[in-house]
Amino acid sequence: MRFVYGLGVFIPAALVLDMAGASPSLVFAASALGIVPTAALMSEATEQLAARAGPGIGGLVNVTFGNAPELIIAIFALADGLQEVVKASLVGSIVGNSLLVLGAAMLAGGRRRTRQTFDRTAAQAQTGMLLLTVVALVLPSVLELARHAPLPVVSQVREMFGHDIEQVSIVVALVLIATYIAGLLFSLRTHRDLFNPVSGEDVSGGWSLRRSVGTLAAAGALVALMSELLVGSIEHAARDFGLSQFFVGAFVVAIVGNAAEHYVAVVAAAKDKMNLAANIAIGSSAQIGLFVAPVLVLLSFVLGPAPMALVFNPYEIAALLAAGLVATALVSDGESTWFEGFQLLALYAVIGIVFYAA
Repeated sequence: MRFVYGLGVFIPAALVLDMAGASPSLVFAASALGIVPTAALMSEATEQLAARAGPGIGGLVNVTFGNAPELIIAIFALADGLQEVVKASLVGSIVGNSLLVLGAAMLAGGRRRTRQTFDRTAAQAQTGMLLLTVVALVLPSVLELARHAPLPVVSQVREMFGHDIEQVSIVVALVLIATYIAGLLFSLRTHRDLFNPVSGEDVSGGWSLRRSVGTLAAAGALVALMSELLVGSIEHAARDFGLSQFFVGAFVVAIVGNAAEHYVAVVAAAKDKMNLAANIAIGSSAQIGLFVAPVLVLLSFVLGPAPMALVFNPYEIAALLAAGLVATALVSDGESTWFEGFQLLALYAVIGIVFYAA
């Protein structure tokens, strides 16, 4: 993590650039890089707190803070009315974890090994949740298509939908949250031995409870500060870079918000801990769809200019379904090779090319 923490110099740099009225592109780049070490610090503090609190409270901590950086970024974007950017970042996170992170982990772990193995049953449980996520997220869009209503346009920042589709989005969000809670019960209580959330390691040499909570609070404040700068400069920065806000949300913001998890998964796979790497990659994707996205839908009714409906554009729908189906197919046998990782990275690159051209 030392290299990641070295990026902390960009936190004061982003503040100075913003106060000096520098180019939005510079503020955007500095704040994006500044989020990475704060996200890593939040991730480490969460792990330390979960290790001390035990599996039950640890699960609650992971729900609350596991994807906190991205949730904070999205909340600021919602408040600014950038709903399509928020939805693009959600899709980008699910696709990025399922293809980029899992692919990079398989490639790094299989580079010097013929194959790696991981718990097939646990992986299938995770991918089952992932498939449920992507299908549930796209169904409101199918409802719009069945009514011959237009889907969102890539160039738009925000699009209004009817009251009925907003109500459908609320109900879908509540069902997804209930499913995620049931998934926590499954993995932490009734089938905890399958997911092995308790390592049995001695945590006496770890962080104290006060240090963990204090670090978590400080990291959360820094993430919020960097997120405000990032969102405030995203519109002008995208124009300066010649990129659409759609592409920036789906790839740049999504990668930045999950940088710490990406790093941990790849390092774990390189150490032949493929169970951990697969759980991070697939589990984080499922968490985005089952927890973060529904929470943002509910928050949109009190934040920003209008509610955010779970209606995605055609590119996002195709990317969600492709990522869910391909990731499920490649982990179903409980084995991975470097070539499977390369295939996932190749599909991620193709999706990136299409999103850029859109």
